[in-house]
This record gives sequence, C-alpha cells and structure tokens, in this order.
Amino acid sequence: MDTHELMHLQRKKRIGLMGGTFDPIHQGHLVTAEAARSEFSLDKVIFVPSGSPPHKLGLQISSKEQRYLMTVLATAANPYFEVSRVELDRPGESYAIDTVRYFKSKMDHESELFFITGADAIFEIVTWKDVEGLFDRCTFIAATRPGFNLDALREKLLKKLSVHHLKKIIPLEVPAMAISSTDIRGRISNNRTVKYLLPEEVENYIYKNNLYK
Repeated sequence: MDTHELMHLQRKKRIGLMGGTFDPIHQGHLVTAEAARSEFSLDKVIFVPSGSPPHKLGLQISSKEQRYLMTVLATAANPYFEVSRVELDRPGESYAIDTVRYFKSKMDHESELFFITGADAIFEIVTWKDVEGLFDRCTFIAATRPGFNLDALREKLLKKLSVHHLKKIIPLEVPAMAISSTDIRGRISNNRTVKYLLPEEVENYIYKNNLYK
C-alpha cells in the first residue's frame, strides 16, 4: 500500500479487513467481502494475504507471491477492493493483532475498522494473540452459511468471552460460504472441475503454474 492510499485511509471511514491464506482465493471470499461492504456501508475492503500464518505452520501452502497474485487477479475488477502486502512483507509469524494495529494507526481516530472472517474462525478467537486488543480496535463480521446455528455460536462464545465482547461480533449470512479453498485444492488434485468456484483469472493462473497437483 503506497503513501497515497494510506493518506486516503486517514479520513473518517468504515474499513473492512479480510485476512486469509487465500490458497486459492475463491468466490466465497469475494461474495463475503462484497456482502459485508454492502451490509455495513464499508468504504472499502482490504484483502490481507497471510504471510506466515501460525495456525498453518508445517503445512504445505503456496508461496507468498503466488497467493498475493491470485488475490490481486481476483479483486482487480471491484473498485472497492484492495490488496495489502503488510503481512507478506512483515518478517516472522502473521498475527491479526499486528495487522489491526497497523491499519488503525493509519486511520482517523473516529474511523471504524471491521474484521471480516468466517463464523468457524470466530470459535478460535479466544486463542488468538492479544484478543482483548483486537476487540478494543475492531468489530468482527462473522460470515455464516444459511441455516448456521447462531445460538450455538453465542453459547460457545459466552463461555470464553464477555457480553461486551460478544456485542462486537455481528453475524452475516452469506450463501457462498459453502465454497472452500481446501475443497478446490482437492478437486484440482483429482482433476475435477473448479469452474465458477473461483474467478476465471485465478483458475487460469492455477493451471498455468501447475498449483495443487
């Protein structure tokens, strides 16, 4: 992100952050980001590919540059989407709190930051580094599949989080949440079609670079 973009963030705004490995990015990610942008009147959604995600250490994932390029290809057509290299260029493991602090430091004090993630990942929030700092700095948008049991989510979270924290987790139902990167990698590995599960530009990039075989 260049200086012009950072200055643009400093006006009072509502900014969405969408982090992830994006290996590969797919229509579920894009539909979720656009739904959050529309539902919460976000000025933009910034996609943040993970550098070295601590929960995936030891697992084989595509290179940082490959995942970054796929994310750029997937988001290029939407003027409200941007891609940041902040985690890719930061040494060491990638923690959400460091990324949230970075973007908050670039924003006006009254601007709001929304962290977009899947409801499944919300269950893991209590294990994240400096969870108190995260809740102090942003609101979580928890994307759910249609029919997802929100009461079960609240019950489980109440065992670990305060009511005050729970109020900063807002569910958002997204039909395309059933699509997963794991399933796409498996399909490609088994020579099954992935057409329409991810942008055509990303699909072409995967086959051109022989990923997930």
